[in-house]
Amino acid sequence: MRIVVAHNRYREAQPSGENTIVDAEIGQLTAAGVEVLPFLRSSDEIPSMSKAAKALLPISPIWAPKAQQDLDRLLVEHRPDVLHLHNPYPLISPWVVRTAHRRGVPVVQTVHNYRQVCSSGLYFRDGVICQDCRGRALGVPAIVHRCYRGSRAQSALMATTLAVHRPTWKSVDRFIALTSAVADHLRDYGIPDERIVVKPNAIPDPGTPAPLGDGFLFLGRLSPEKGLDLLLEAWRRHPDGALGPLRIAGDGELRPLVEAAAAERGDVTFLGPLDRAGVRAALTASAVVLATSTWHDVLPTVIIEALASGRPVLGTALGGIPYLVGADTPREPAGTGPAAVASVPAGGATGPAIPAGIESGDAGWVVAPDPAALAAALPVARAHAAARSASARTRYERTFHPDVVTRRLLDTYKAVTPTAPPHH
Repeated sequence: MRIVVAHNRYREAQPSGENTIVDAEIGQLTAAGVEVLPFLRSSDEIPSMSKAAKALLPISPIWAPKAQQDLDRLLVEHRPDVLHLHNPYPLISPWVVRTAHRRGVPVVQTVHNYRQVCSSGLYFRDGVICQDCRGRALGVPAIVHRCYRGSRAQSALMATTLAVHRPTWKSVDRFIALTSAVADHLRDYGIPDERIVVKPNAIPDPGTPAPLGDGFLFLGRLSPEKGLDLLLEAWRRHPDGALGPLRIAGDGELRPLVEAAAAERGDVTFLGPLDRAGVRAALTASAVVLATSTWHDVLPTVIIEALASGRPVLGTALGGIPYLVGADTPREPAGTGPAAVASVPAGGATGPAIPAGIESGDAGWVVAPDPAALAAALPVARAHAAARSASARTRYERTFHPDVVTRRLLDTYKAVTPTAPPHH
């Protein structure tokens, strides 16, 4: 099987779980014997572009003519079975769907965010969840509020792109929804059930987990939607040192907020941006990973990394976080699937009963995105971390391991290749 993987990489200065997942998926497919033809562009290319190329940037989200020419040559030369699209913005454009269909190549897209509808892709604005553009032919609120890159002009362009490409998206042969919540988003957009497959991401197996460390780890973009304000407010409700260390790793616009917290308290450490070895060391040193997003975070890669390392997760009950920790659905009967991992009773093997308002899953806990709720959950997570470590690793093995996920992905490709209708 020959697959083109198309992805516009996010800037390397801004840590991206999506970039990590695409790289890992290419490796997993190659290991499974698939011939992968990467069709990659990077937003880091923009500063070094020629003046002529930069002049065309405003229309790139709609059309991106150079990308279409390059892709068309690739399709004609290699005759792939499927084009698998991830992020098309800004240098690839959704137009690649039309380019592929013109050559009779079916298209699968992994939906990593909400950008079929939302110009920022986040359903998040001014510190709160926002879905003002749902159901609109043109996302006027996105233009009014400068939702794309803080620019009214660029927001108008993105809103126009989403309107122009509504028929393009609706022609995609299969959508991969990373969770059931994303599948609901696609149905709301008008995609029929038979063209939606729920398949989470995978990360490479890091091997047998190291013994638990102590304290908590936040690892991700230091941006408002990741809930750093929420986390730090909840943390300050406990005396300095009462919960063990809080390590915060990453970079972004809220870095000064984190640096101030680290200067203010002895139990907060700012690790800065980390390479892969640094991430592994930070996970090893910690007992619980935090995912405190205040938006409907689709499928935070850091949670899968935590589970693979046998670290339970304390997160907010938004987006894909409940799904990841196994707190989104009733437990299945024993032995019937991932949710059948042996669970810890409410009181755990040791320690107090888990208070109301803290929802428990096989691999961790979720709470409302509220400082008081998170503050109440922090000592519970610390007390029960050891009891959840093994089931966190088991959830990874059964649901997010590359062997499991790659089989699902190959099945998705096979489903569109024999029966894909010709496109004109």
